[in-house]
Amino acid sequence: MLNNLRQIVSRNLVNATGFTTNRKIIVFESDDWGSIRMPSNQVFDKLKKHGIPVDNSPYCKFDTLESNTDMERLFELLYSFKDFKGNHPIITANTVVANPDFEKIKVSNYKEYFYEPFTETLDRYNNHNKVYDLYKIGIAEKLFYPQFHGREHVNVELWLELLLNSKDFQFAFKHNMWGLSTDVFPNRQSIQATLDSQNNQFLSNSIVEGLDLFKKLFNYEAESFIANNYVWSVELEKTLASNGIKHLQGMKYQLIPKENKEPRKLVRHRLGDTNANNQIYGIRNCDFEPSITGEGFEKTIKDIKNAFFWKKPAIISTHRINFIGSLNENNLTKNTKEFKSLINTILTKWPDVEFITTMDLDRIIRNKASI
Repeated sequence: MLNNLRQIVSRNLVNATGFTTNRKIIVFESDDWGSIRMPSNQVFDKLKKHGIPVDNSPYCKFDTLESNTDMERLFELLYSFKDFKGNHPIITANTVVANPDFEKIKVSNYKEYFYEPFTETLDRYNNHNKVYDLYKIGIAEKLFYPQFHGREHVNVELWLELLLNSKDFQFAFKHNMWGLSTDVFPNRQSIQATLDSQNNQFLSNSIVEGLDLFKKLFNYEAESFIANNYVWSVELEKTLASNGIKHLQGMKYQLIPKENKEPRKLVRHRLGDTNANNQIYGIRNCDFEPSITGEGFEKTIKDIKNAFFWKKPAIISTHRINFIGSLNENNLTKNTKEFKSLINTILTKWPDVEFITTMDLDRIIRNKASI
């Protein structure tokens, strides 16, 4: 009961202020596409046998690089629905464009970091030979809209330090795996939070290189960005802006990189707020995360109902993990059923709903199209 009360209070607090609209808008924002996580069930078993508690992490149990099957199943589902304007549900797919180059990092004795485009990573995975072409099909059919989630999803400086000092991370590295975050090793800085550092020069370079690679891969410039683990500094917003980023996806709080052992600072944002660079802050106010929380589509419907009550667009956070079946086929089967029920229920309850992308919403906010 206490948890339900907290959810109700949280829903209302996030929606009570900021941009409003009478339109019933749905935006699906999905993170982590392109990034490696658990390479295989065989690697999972080896890490667990080694004493690394990967079974504590839903990401380690379910999440891996998206496969042909994952993409085909998702697109088939999206294509089967349309809103009253004829738009299919569309995923704003926040994509990591590169992964660590393990071989080159090994040759440097963990002293230097190297990366490869995620399209090269795909070549080493079975049943992944069509993924890049499926991205292009999804874009053309307006089912899948890649945006920028960083060059990579790893905190490079922290990882290299751990590779010199941690036998667990060294063991994982030998199996082309790095994603041992706080759900595996609690009470320490998250290795997933790429921008959780004071080294703004290195991070600025990674952003510029990542956005350049994004354009080469997708033949258009990314216009929105979501920081890994919602951690980024105000200083980096200028770098993002000068390289084409107009919209900063996020939660109601921006997490500021930690300084030494000081408590982490938080910056509160409201939907439609702008910064000194004329970038708009987007605020996620709903989630569909069955693989992480264990909650089904009914919880998401409650989130959407509250968003619409406050005349807010429903911006739904849903990570890639929810659409992946290579490690556990039941994860994909069960969640596909849940996602289908979610979209079906949305269209039944709100027949005037509109499915749009993050940047469609950005343009609506900028034009003050509240009606």
